[in-house]
Amino acid sequence: MREQLERYLQLLLEANARFNLTAVRDPAEIRVRHFEDCLKLLGAADFAGRRVLDAGSGAGFPGLVLRIAEPSVRLTLLDATGKKVRFTQSVCGELGLTDVSCVHGRAEELGHDGTFRESFDVVTARGVAALPALCEICLPFLRTGGVFLAMKETAETYDGAERFGGTREEPYLYTLTDGRSHAVCRFRKTAPTPPQYPRAWGKIKKDSL
Repeated sequence: MREQLERYLQLLLEANARFNLTAVRDPAEIRVRHFEDCLKLLGAADFAGRRVLDAGSGAGFPGLVLRIAEPSVRLTLLDATGKKVRFTQSVCGELGLTDVSCVHGRAEELGHDGTFRESFDVVTARGVAALPALCEICLPFLRTGGVFLAMKETAETYDGAERFGGTREEPYLYTLTDGRSHAVCRFRKTAPTPPQYPRAWGKIKKDSL
């Protein structure tokens, strides 16, 4: 695992010199703020053998780090930016990662696609979007019984997930070696998502439920 992560780090630094993938550019800081942070997610749910969707995967965080650490994961990386999708595809090729699909598209649109809707065991998100928006976008991808994990700097409370078929669970809290405390907000899929969700992104931004 360590060798693959170090090669991933090299590829990230090389690509970051050409276009912006991460604002963190110091290798030691990347190891903590990206790699260690993503590895902590393994304590928030059972990933072994699970079908996992990383929504808004960007440069591959947390999805690729999880796949490197747990090879049994069947991973789909979803991002709306083509250059980021091409980067994650190149990383998978370089590292020989199988059972990884890199998809270019918008989550709020693919959430209505029968290929993706209600078919994943775990959905992760590490974006800056507000928790209500993330729940509306991500919960439709989960099968009943699955779990949505939203990586946040602090534990946030949102009790509106029921309208999307989710139930809030206790957050998973952890501290990185640099002293930063983070949280994973967890939502269990307990019922099918009503067909009108997710809404278009413009409506989600304008009227958060």
